[in-house]
Amino acid sequence: MSDRTTPAAAPDPAAPGSAPPNASASLGDTLAGGWNDRGDELPPEDWGRRGGQRRTGTVWLFALFITAMAMGHAWVTDRLTSDAFLAWATIFTAISFQALPFLVFGVALSAALTAFVPTSVYQRLIPSSPARAVPVAGASGALLPGCECASVPIAGSLIKGGVAPAAALTFLLAAPAINPIVMIATAVAFAGQPEMVLARFVASLLAAVVIGWIWVRFGRTDWLRLPARTHAPGESRWTVFRESMLHDMMHAGGYLVVGGLAAASLNVLVPREWLVTVAGLPVVSVLVLALLAILLSICSEADAFVAVSLTEFSPTAKLAFMVIGPMVDLKLIAMQAGVFGWRFVVRFAPMCLLVGLLSTFLIGGLFL
Repeated sequence: MSDRTTPAAAPDPAAPGSAPPNASASLGDTLAGGWNDRGDELPPEDWGRRGGQRRTGTVWLFALFITAMAMGHAWVTDRLTSDAFLAWATIFTAISFQALPFLVFGVALSAALTAFVPTSVYQRLIPSSPARAVPVAGASGALLPGCECASVPIAGSLIKGGVAPAAALTFLLAAPAINPIVMIATAVAFAGQPEMVLARFVASLLAAVVIGWIWVRFGRTDWLRLPARTHAPGESRWTVFRESMLHDMMHAGGYLVVGGLAAASLNVLVPREWLVTVAGLPVVSVLVLALLAILLSICSEADAFVAVSLTEFSPTAKLAFMVIGPMVDLKLIAMQAGVFGWRFVVRFAPMCLLVGLLSTFLIGGLFL
């Protein structure tokens, strides 16, 4: 019996004098045609892959969703005229439209950093000593824009590139909290309240640096899984930029919508006396908004607009919402677990929450 993997067993139907496919040619010989130039590779790399893009299902689902929205608008628009619904729609629209420009600009800059700035640049700028590298990495977060979705893979790339884990983790916490886009968005949301902008910057930077120093002292390498490659080797920089921006925009935009819906619902559905009761308790109000920041998982470019809408709470409670959210929330926990592993997350997330709260109480008491 002949060997099926031998290239000679596959006659070329296009060769002169070769017999046309008929009953005398086996099905296996017909399928093997065209493999003569592949050497000993079996199966080939492209075997079993689909040709073209696999986005047809997504397009149809989106079309059905838009159709359902249009039909629902035609059927129930005349009934949604109550004061509660109009107030809910106004709050949600205001939060979304105020935050969207900052979100898009921040995601575009984050994708550009991921695609066009090599990790060697960070290595040259960050000292080799972990203790001295931590404050430098924290301060660099004020210069390099990036939301949570971008800071996690960037921190993983820094660690793979030889940067001390404590410095990379400090950058992971500082970049989404004190970068220029977030600071500008906070200033726009809290117009006429420069003390809130300053308090957010100092509290977030202090918490990030303290956590980095704690990791220098107590962190262990076996708690941190080496990050996997985020992009295929050989991809062009523009491809990386496009894919990073699409990925971050879809995720961050989705969380912004969810956060806006939750904030609007909180303002309309929760009885005002409940908010007044909780907001009147100094410590409890801070803990409640910190928990709310963890659950809502709002992108840092947009969280200031949600915080300013919570008018019943104290400035320190609003500060806790903006400090805790970029450091530890549900989406960050999931992303960090995917990049660094759960052994890291179960130690890192509680530490971020505790240090972030302590920093909030300290800076809030001094500035607000």
